[in-house]
Amino acid sequence: MGNLGLPLGAWLVFVGSALLEVGGDAVVRKGLRGASVAVILAGGLMLAGYGLLVNTVRWDFSRLLGVYVAVFAIVSIMAGKFVFGESIANATWLGLLIIVAGGLVIQFGQHIIG
Repeated sequence: MGNLGLPLGAWLVFVGSALLEVGGDAVVRKGLRGASVAVILAGGLMLAGYGLLVNTVRWDFSRLLGVYVAVFAIVSIMAGKFVFGESIANATWLGLLIIVAGGLVIQFGQHIIG
């Protein structure tokens, strides 16, 4: 069992999936802004790879994507800040905290609420 109640393999899958999804979206975005159809297709393949990878975790669909969304949100905002050099608004950081809190409730709520 890894940190925060998730097996290490699930964490690795979620982070890898988020990198593929965020990266794929960034590549599609670049393609739409003048690169080429080939760039758009490459981004689409990355997005398909995300869908395949994230679904290797054998959890109920709602729990799987509920927890994954929190990891995706963290990776998305970090990519915006460190890869694209964006200034992240305080409201965005607050929203991220709310999303992560929701992921924690989805992961651990059954132990607390029942």
